[in-house]
Amino acid sequence: MRKILLALLVVALMASFTYAEENFESTILNVEIVKPQVMLYENIPFNSGKERGSQMFTLAMDILQPDSEKPLPLIVFITGGGFIMAPKNNWIQQRMRLAESGYVVASIEYRHAPLSKFPLPVEDCKLAIRWLRAHAKQYNIDPERIGVLGNSAGGYLSAFMGVLNDNREFDTGDFLEYSSNILCAADIFGISELMSIGDDYPEEERRLHDSPGITEAMWVKGIPGFSGPDGGVKDFPEEARKASPLYYVSEKTVPMLFMHGDADKSVSPSQTDKMYQALRKLGIEAERYIVPGAPHGGPYWMQEPVLKIMVDFFDKYLKK
Repeated sequence: MRKILLALLVVALMASFTYAEENFESTILNVEIVKPQVMLYENIPFNSGKERGSQMFTLAMDILQPDSEKPLPLIVFITGGGFIMAPKNNWIQQRMRLAESGYVVASIEYRHAPLSKFPLPVEDCKLAIRWLRAHAKQYNIDPERIGVLGNSAGGYLSAFMGVLNDNREFDTGDFLEYSSNILCAADIFGISELMSIGDDYPEEERRLHDSPGITEAMWVKGIPGFSGPDGGVKDFPEEARKASPLYYVSEKTVPMLFMHGDADKSVSPSQTDKMYQALRKLGIEAERYIVPGAPHGGPYWMQEPVLKIMVDFFDKYLKK
């Protein structure tokens, strides 16, 4: 038995010596640093808690912060949600692309229908911008270089931030010692005029947008029979006009980027064209792109040609 064990030990030692004599070369991987490391800070409250009925609620934001020795420009991302939700975890690919391009990116929540109506969501977006200016040092933000990006209902709110520059009408609540002004805004398939959202569609679809239960109607007047009167958005033209960013365009409006898919079946492509035409007629810098085959959301909006246009736009106004 001892002889067998000794023989096995000798074989094992010989095998280890044989392995040790072999020389496996590693592959050299040369890496050029072109992207910063990005940190994620989640669920940061930016309001002090406000009353909704008998309850208190908190609005929060998520912040992507690239590593940098110097303060970076900020992009505030305003999510879509059909006016009835505001999930700040949307569009992570776009937000990461912007963060890797050297931007602090803050994705914010806002109040929405049916429990809230205009102008409360606009007030929330302006509050978020003021809060971020107040906390600029904490998140390494350059408070003088801020832009806004939004899609769908978020594109509508992004457009509102762009047309309300130097307009303090909707600045309410905390941090009023700070400005809510921005330098540029990107509106991705957003709404500009609430009474014509379905203009590009067949008559049957257009009639749906006249319904008292459609979300743009609740956005303007609340829930029929509960928190607001009955009727569609066209029954309240004055309120709808006040809640449409198109009618706030002025010489103080910031440069804007518009993008829309020609297969959008939720928001008429003419909505972004109306804003684009209004800006250009006043001599305000604006760009508009139509993406063939792209619907309202989906993978088209995650592709590099689209993302590059967004990055180039913000680079033009926030970095150069």
